[in-house]
Amino acid sequence: MRLDGIHHVTCITGDAPGNVRFYTDVLGLRLVAKSVNQDDPTVYHLFFSDETGDPGADITFFEYPGTRRGRAGAGMVHTIVWRVRSEAALEFWRKRLASHDANGRREGAEVRGEDPEGLAHAIVVDASGDPPLVAEHPEIPPEMALVGFDGVRVYGADPERSRHLLESVMGAKPVADHLWELRGEHRGGTIAIEPAPANRGVPGAGTVHHVAWSTTVADHPRWLARLDELGVRNSGVIDRHYFHSIYFREPGGVLFELADDAPGFTVDSPVAELGTRIILPPRFEPYRAEIERRLTPLPDPRASWPRAR
Repeated sequence: MRLDGIHHVTCITGDAPGNVRFYTDVLGLRLVAKSVNQDDPTVYHLFFSDETGDPGADITFFEYPGTRRGRAGAGMVHTIVWRVRSEAALEFWRKRLASHDANGRREGAEVRGEDPEGLAHAIVVDASGDPPLVAEHPEIPPEMALVGFDGVRVYGADPERSRHLLESVMGAKPVADHLWELRGEHRGGTIAIEPAPANRGVPGAGTVHHVAWSTTVADHPRWLARLDELGVRNSGVIDRHYFHSIYFREPGGVLFELADDAPGFTVDSPVAELGTRIILPPRFEPYRAEIERRLTPLPDPRASWPRAR
């Protein structure tokens, strides 16, 4: 069994409307699902991805309105790394992030920036050969668009034990100092473990809640058996309606998820309608009216596009 890199990265926001503006208008991702946190259906769970909502490009957010800004520390992801196709695309993103007050800047071989709540992003030229995962946007030519995740960077609280779990349990391969790749049949992704700062981490807006690694429907129960066999404490399989999840915390403190690749967001909506309405797992449908009253209205970001969707 091999994990196909990152399935999704889930983060925290205190401002759903501002979050939607940045990830759709600035980063050019598609809002593919407006749903709720299935463990707390009073708050949004927003999903941004490529045009069809595929694993590998899916960044998601729990909204806790007005929550204070957090700070990454030991045992937390501090940077999400994206791929683009070329050096020209890197320069495009440096300018675009700078022009949208996202602190776009070149640092060595990458472009860096932050979202409005301080969540750090890096953009690198893709060397993976994986199929690109692209969303349409009227201001971003396809050849300049983000094409999926490259990886995540974390502050390690226990790097040696984290290394052991990555290599011996999850099948990660070391590719450089403090950098591992998880590559399966379809694609791959990386995780870097870096020295933690002296200040402790503070969960909150602009921080990462968990990282999900991608597997297939067929292999998902086999991963559960593997975790149990090797004594890795986990949640068991949880049905998230759009995929199935297994959660566990790696020794350095980062919350991991193993998510399978079906059925996806089109179980509720055709591709053309993704992100246009609130979708709920069936068990929450009887409470739709109450749930929607609690949530800030979020119009379809594509409704005002100067062309037909």
